[in-house]
Amino acid sequence: MLPFIRSDLAKLTAYKAHPSSNTAEPVAIEFDRLDTNESPYDLPSDIKEKLGWNFQQIIESNRYPDGGHQILKEAIATYVNESANLSSSTFTDANISVGNGSDELIRSLLIATCLKGEGSILVANPTFSMYGILAQTLGIPVVSVGRNEDNFEIDLKAAQTAIAETQNPPIRVVFVVHPNSPTANNLTTAEIAWLKSLPEEILVVIDEAYFEFSQTTLVGELAQHSNWIVLRTFSKAFRLAAMRVGYCIAHPDAIAILEKVRLPYNLPSFSLTSAIFALENRQVLLSSIAETLSERQKIITELSTHPALAITTSDTNFIYLRLKANGSQLTDTILQNLNQTLRNQGTLVRLLPGALRITVGTPQENARTLERIQNALKQAK
Repeated sequence: MLPFIRSDLAKLTAYKAHPSSNTAEPVAIEFDRLDTNESPYDLPSDIKEKLGWNFQQIIESNRYPDGGHQILKEAIATYVNESANLSSSTFTDANISVGNGSDELIRSLLIATCLKGEGSILVANPTFSMYGILAQTLGIPVVSVGRNEDNFEIDLKAAQTAIAETQNPPIRVVFVVHPNSPTANNLTTAEIAWLKSLPEEILVVIDEAYFEFSQTTLVGELAQHSNWIVLRTFSKAFRLAAMRVGYCIAHPDAIAILEKVRLPYNLPSFSLTSAIFALENRQVLLSSIAETLSERQKIITELSTHPALAITTSDTNFIYLRLKANGSQLTDTILQNLNQTLRNQGTLVRLLPGALRITVGTPQENARTLERIQNALKQAK
């Protein structure tokens, strides 16, 4: 039994599911939707046709999905090994758990570690908000520390102090994103060293939702750290946001615990099939990344020339934009006005405290966004 797992879970037996089916629905797009970090590209028509044929000929909608996810787990393990340049036997299906989006996996991890007053979680804000939101829905305390205002590195001194001083209940899980959302920066050498120094009683969750864009991963460290779990998703680079498929890589004992607490049949058959197809066609689907990275650099280069804007380096498919006036931060009111102006003109971005997060879209969407931001700033003078 791993030391960061709730003691009562040892008495439970994982639900054993069997194969079956279900479907997912597409989402209509009316704006330049640069607010949710999705891929701007739909699946190619030939892959959609194959999926449609599969739904017509193979999937039985009156039957439950494959609750064990065996084929998908094996395909994910192959991809993880390949993408990290690891031996083909490094990770197997025993190292993989699949969720209805990463959110379900996060919730399962919280259930497995912190319920019944056994633990609280640590986050470094700003970061992905669902860690705190899901913890709060489960009655789990959230301990927050800050980041460096210039480079967004975690305040490691504050984090270490929080772990030492939080005792009732103690910090049981530390959540980090690599690279971070919304600030788009990778973990530093110092941050990684700190994570390695944490005791086995603390679960370290490393969210690599944007791995395909950053091409930096810590999965190679998992063999040395049984208290580490890496999260990934099909919602970004693999273009399957509508299908809600997330997965994690971890020690087999941790995976076995997640299988105990996850809901049975948690992924519809259409989502499972879509993820398998995506992996089988990964060279085609991931080929769009090069254009995304090129477009990202164009946006950063263009906006960085404006004296009112502060753009940080990005290792993701989005940029984190802050505004300055005479060397100081502009107010949230001005950001709200800029956000509303962009929305009125057809561009959706994410408004955050002190910043805008802008997903890299198609070249046409990016050109419109740049023009709209520049015109809005001219009018604000």
